[in-house]
Amino acid sequence: MIAGPHGTELQEGPSMVENKVTPTSVRRREFLAGTAMLLFNATPLGAATISGQLPWTPNAGSPPSRIKLGPWEFFTGEEGRTMEAIADCVIPPDPETPGGKEAGCAVFVDRQLAGPYGQQDGLYIRPPFVKGTKSQGSQSEVGPAQKYREALGSFDRACKSRYSGKAFADLSAAERDAVLKGLESGDVKLDGADGKAFFEQAIKDIQMGFFADPLYGGNRDMVAWKMIGYPGARYNYLDWVNRHNERFPLPPVGMTGRAEWTSQAR
Repeated sequence: MIAGPHGTELQEGPSMVENKVTPTSVRRREFLAGTAMLLFNATPLGAATISGQLPWTPNAGSPPSRIKLGPWEFFTGEEGRTMEAIADCVIPPDPETPGGKEAGCAVFVDRQLAGPYGQQDGLYIRPPFVKGTKSQGSQSEVGPAQKYREALGSFDRACKSRYSGKAFADLSAAERDAVLKGLESGDVKLDGADGKAFFEQAIKDIQMGFFADPLYGGNRDMVAWKMIGYPGARYNYLDWVNRHNERFPLPPVGMTGRAEWTSQAR
């Protein structure tokens, strides 16, 4: 019996019965503890001393696949020339840093358009298609690859019409700048394509290729990272986090390491 409120007596129920330790439960605990100890002792433990080398093997993780250099995978030859010329206008070369063409920006865009990005893989692309607000992004059935193809074709025709049959890549630097300024302002119209939207998208994609990890095809030899002093994918540079306006003294590192590391490991 258990005394309850106001002197009443409560009948002891199943929920109030005290848990009792039985010989069976003790034996079970001893067995589990012994098993854990056996597994722990059976596990080989050891430590390695690391000196004069990296504490990991380059490319031992699972980074994205490195793009293969070679022919265009999406662009035609003429489209590729046009994109390289646009890339050099957006990021012109100087004595210290290569321009957009030599940095591989057009290759970056080409590989992206040939892959999931260009084909809208993983996106909901079923009708109805209604023009959304700017914050909603593209609501079109037409993906990046098709938009580039249509815009580049129309862009080529517009240039040849204005400059006596010359393609954009064959224009002078001043003429190229004039055409791109016309696209940006809307003065240069593209037949069957939105010239201003194409210009804005090309600018973003070229900039992305310039600063992306080199394994995607752009930023060759990490030229963009060297230019801005970005350390890249280094595993630790905590000592430099709060040191502002100082150039980081070590070369940048990509997701697959540095070329000299990989070559030494092979």
